[in-house]
Amino acid sequence: MLQVTAPLPAVKPALVPAVARALALLDLLERERESMSLARLATSLALPKSSVHGLCNTLTALGYLRRQDDGGFFIGPRVMGLANAFAAQTSPAQEFDRFWSSLGSAPQETVILSVLDGADVVYVAVRNGIRPLGMAFSVGMRLPAYRAATGRAMLAFHDEAQVKRLLPAPRLPAFMNLPAMRRSDLLHELAATRERGYSIDDENVRQGVYCMAAPVFDASGEVVAGVGICLQKASLKPRFVAQQRDTVLDVARQLSQRLGAAPGEKREKSEKGEKAK
Repeated sequence: MLQVTAPLPAVKPALVPAVARALALLDLLERERESMSLARLATSLALPKSSVHGLCNTLTALGYLRRQDDGGFFIGPRVMGLANAFAAQTSPAQEFDRFWSSLGSAPQETVILSVLDGADVVYVAVRNGIRPLGMAFSVGMRLPAYRAATGRAMLAFHDEAQVKRLLPAPRLPAFMNLPAMRRSDLLHELAATRERGYSIDDENVRQGVYCMAAPVFDASGEVVAGVGICLQKASLKPRFVAQQRDTVLDVARQLSQRLGAAPGEKREKSEKGEKAK
């Protein structure tokens, strides 16, 4: 199994304590998603109240924090400039390519990255594996989102009403020589995808082909892409399937982090999806 974790640097860079504390404070407010008092910030960060007071005053003066009416502190408008600058130079396809370049090695199986385009998925990046499947994966290839594993991984983290707008007919059309599907069956499968965190395409696009995919989230918490792997069904063994599933989940997790998503984004989105049902 390919280990899809970039190698750690041999020596950790020296950190500037004041900068590290300021960023830890901003990270805390980002996680909590609510204003926090000076005392609560100091307790949560395990820092002296005087130190946190100085950090808050500095960050507020620079626009990275703002003081609420209740006296608490929250994220300020200046952070939007940083977020916009990051987003302008970042895309799922760019980070996908940078990710594999940083590894310097190829996966066992070909890994694909796709995005939603209406009711379809479009492949925007491909990393060929060392054991080619024999199927042609190319950038620009388009498939129905409700059949492709990457499409299902993305649709699962959209509101049900939005899925119905994309797929208005109660019976979804046949694809090539494969039978039609009921939309209600798809919605059940999307709920199962949210629960387990990855999607499955068991011969829904091509006979004899089994695919798995996981969602990729951006800094706003929205699903922006899907990472998938396709395998020859005839030669599948449980251990190998589990290895490739873990690869898909790991790649999707690391791409999400590269795009600014908070750790645990999948879990939080899953809970929101369940509440919306």
